[in-house]
Amino acid sequence: MLEIEHLSLAVPSREGALPAVSDVSLSVARGRVLGLVGESGCGKSLTAQTVLRLGEYQGIERTGGTVRVDGEDVFAMDEPALRRLRGGRVSMVFQEPMTALNPVFSIGDQITEVIRLHLDVSDAQAKARAASLLASVGLSEPERLMRQYPGELSGGMRQRVLIAMAMSGEPDYIIADEPTTALDVSVQARIMDLLRALQREKGLGMLLVTHDFGLVAELADEVAVMYAGQIVESGPVEDIFDHPAHPYTRALMACRPEVAEPGRPLPAIPGQVPAPGRWPEGCRFAPRCAHAGSACERPVPERAWTSPNGSGHWACCVRVEELS
Repeated sequence: MLEIEHLSLAVPSREGALPAVSDVSLSVARGRVLGLVGESGCGKSLTAQTVLRLGEYQGIERTGGTVRVDGEDVFAMDEPALRRLRGGRVSMVFQEPMTALNPVFSIGDQITEVIRLHLDVSDAQAKARAASLLASVGLSEPERLMRQYPGELSGGMRQRVLIAMAMSGEPDYIIADEPTTALDVSVQARIMDLLRALQREKGLGMLLVTHDFGLVAELADEVAVMYAGQIVESGPVEDIFDHPAHPYTRALMACRPEVAEPGRPLPAIPGQVPAPGRWPEGCRFAPRCAHAGSACERPVPERAWTSPNGSGHWACCVRVEELS
């Protein structure tokens, strides 16, 4: 189990540290996929990167909570243990492959470095494994590709290289942070098919960070919806799609192009996500919510509503029963 418990994070600013993630709890079991959904600026990527303590290099401060991988506290790890964790037990696929790959090293050098770091193999074995991994993600002529540099590849090819690198250390969990954002639609579909196949074949746990409910419907077992640094709804993917409870979840789902009326503008949620540290006192979505009332001006308990079917579906909203 990969577990995030009551995580709170603060980001640096001219005004000092500002809260950006607030009391977030998530868990991903091996062989299961959790979709973390929300608009840009909600704190999804900050939360995901904290699993590998990557935010520390950007001055992100953990102000509360823990992260555990199979029961081991990530924040108690020393540097050697962290190096074994990153790319070994937990791998990450970033949303922009051009910045995730080093432009001055060949593809082969970058993949074999990861393999040698996490597996006890020779140089020749590492190169053979790298070529095999590149072939497994659908890249032809892997031996030639290993001699090339990131700038010589298309966006879809670079993303496949990142996925091959993520698999190279034989991880138990993968964090996929908006893995198709920079790609065109046809390439997006192929990348998601690849991730789905690898996840099922290897029995990986996956945290899929996205704003696309379509990807969640295809890949996820559970869904957590994030808004303004907190989880506002969580539950099995079928429950969320069939009976979305929080007004924010409903609004996000109404914005999907596939449910829009032909010939009419796409629906949009008015306003924008409040900046870190500028959250409303009560429900954080209330200023943008068409259903907000006086009860929403007070702080809302995390599980203000819980589904009576016992599925674990809950929402951070006091008006669910009225709106259903």
